[in-house]
Amino acid sequence: MTKSSFIVNAPGRVNLIGDHTDYAGGLALPCAIDLGITLRGNFDDAFVTLTSDALEGTVSFAIGDESPIASVRPPWGRYVAAVAREVTESRGFRATMTSTLPVGSGLSSSAALEIAVALALRFTGSPMQLAELGQRAELRAVGVPCGLLDQLSIVFGKEDHALLIDFSDHSIVEVPLPADFEIMVIHSGEERQLATSSYSERRASCEAAAAIVGPLPLASIDDIERLDDPLRKRARHVVTECERVRQAAAALRDNDPTTVGQLMTQSHASLRDDFDVSTPVLDGLVETLNAIPGVYGARLTGAGFGGCVVALCEHDAIVDPTSFSGRGWRVRASDGARLVVD
Repeated sequence: MTKSSFIVNAPGRVNLIGDHTDYAGGLALPCAIDLGITLRGNFDDAFVTLTSDALEGTVSFAIGDESPIASVRPPWGRYVAAVAREVTESRGFRATMTSTLPVGSGLSSSAALEIAVALALRFTGSPMQLAELGQRAELRAVGVPCGLLDQLSIVFGKEDHALLIDFSDHSIVEVPLPADFEIMVIHSGEERQLATSSYSERRASCEAAAAIVGPLPLASIDDIERLDDPLRKRARHVVTECERVRQAAAALRDNDPTTVGQLMTQSHASLRDDFDVSTPVLDGLVETLNAIPGVYGARLTGAGFGGCVVALCEHDAIVDPTSFSGRGWRVRASDGARLVVD
């Protein structure tokens, strides 16, 4: 039996701007964050055993087990089992997971788990292949046809940088984050369940619109306006959001947080009105944050339907981020997932 010990650190991610654009081949501007999960344990040639400080139950199965993913217990173990099916020639591990990343928040806890487990299973492919494996595992585990935004952010994250990702070719440009503002993440109090949300319907609408007008990031507003609702509204969000991402990346390079904040607030309005993935609670939290002196802008982050809001602020504009819903975090951009073997 292999007894080498290991530590895997996998960050969560927050998307500053550019949601529901990845699966349409558009642009996004996320960053990995200093909230995440850590796996500590020993390699094992034959079994996977994983416990968590935040989730109930123990995941345990033999490498090569072909039982249906849906039968794996506890339910969060489906992500672990799905990754094991995707990692060819994998060997197992026995580990404990600790987490500072809230579940159901839109900060990519499931993707962080997928990437961490793949590294613990000693995946040896390229970083891009690692991200793609996580995407496939998400679909296999819970049937959500997610894009690559979460996984790419977690794999390619860089300290003190956002990532300008073009999903037409998966190219990534690192954008330095100025030191004179803060990123706040505030939980709305509404837990998000992506598998039971309308995520798949939104993606299908974008694909239907693209079948008529061509790739949405390349479409003009005139092209979009010829569509019927709801396709017109869904496509309009993608087209306008990609332009906001371009402008936000340029404003970050120019150290212009005022413009970035305005674009974030515009993004929220588009996600609320055209993409219909916000909620009254999220809308109210964004409005409250935007009324605070020193807050440049705020928006829902992630797929919506609950979860978190991200705000760009002056230092100490929000002294206590937990004062809104009991859960909030001052976050920094961090490096991507890493495996350390002892």
